[in-house]
Amino acid sequence: MIHVVAGAVIDTAGRVLIAQRPPGKHLAGGWEFPGGKLEPGEARASGLARELEEELGIAIRTPRPLIRVRHTYPYGEVLIDMWVVKSYGGSPRGLDGQALKWLSQDELEEAELLPADGPIVRALRLPERLVHLATADYEVVELAFPRKRPGVEVDANERSSLGRSKLVGVVCRDGEEAVDAAGAGADFLVLRKVLAEGDLLALCDSVPVPVFARGIGLEQAWALGASGCNEIGS
Repeated sequence: MIHVVAGAVIDTAGRVLIAQRPPGKHLAGGWEFPGGKLEPGEARASGLARELEEELGIAIRTPRPLIRVRHTYPYGEVLIDMWVVKSYGGSPRGLDGQALKWLSQDELEEAELLPADGPIVRALRLPERLVHLATADYEVVELAFPRKRPGVEVDANERSSLGRSKLVGVVCRDGEEAVDAAGAGADFLVLRKVLAEGDLLALCDSVPVPVFARGIGLEQAWALGASGCNEIGS
């Protein structure tokens, strides 16, 4: 499996940056989120910072973990470790000669991105702070999924086949319920209670979907692997 780290770089207008794969690479000409292969033994956030500096010439700060997507291409299986990058120094430019394009969220939905990127585009609709039970993009429900299988990285083909018009988040009491919900098809996980730092870190490392932690600040949540904070009813 090829482990890739990639970033949704977002500017002050809320536009998302995508890059075109240059000639000579697999899927040349296709559009994707910038990033590249994680080096052996390299921490994911460190690999993301290195890749975006090498490809775009930017220095990122406090990236937000988003989702991990597994997809099978003809040349092999790819695991995309996706992050959101809103804080960075410098102006992105294609240092590898790749074309760049800024798109609004709606334009991103229509862009001809690589097949693995579909679940990522949907996940970008989720906020950093979860304050509503339902919006036009998602809904939060109580745990109703049966035990299916342990949490694994999202398979893009499988999740897109669910055919849901909204992302579905599941409220979970603890890490065990969260792993069950992720394995059964939840698009994101909403923790009802505060977890110890070690437990939250272990949970976020074991599931591929966004986790919304309870009772901590955003940057602390991101450092532990969560995508945001659950502030519903707080």
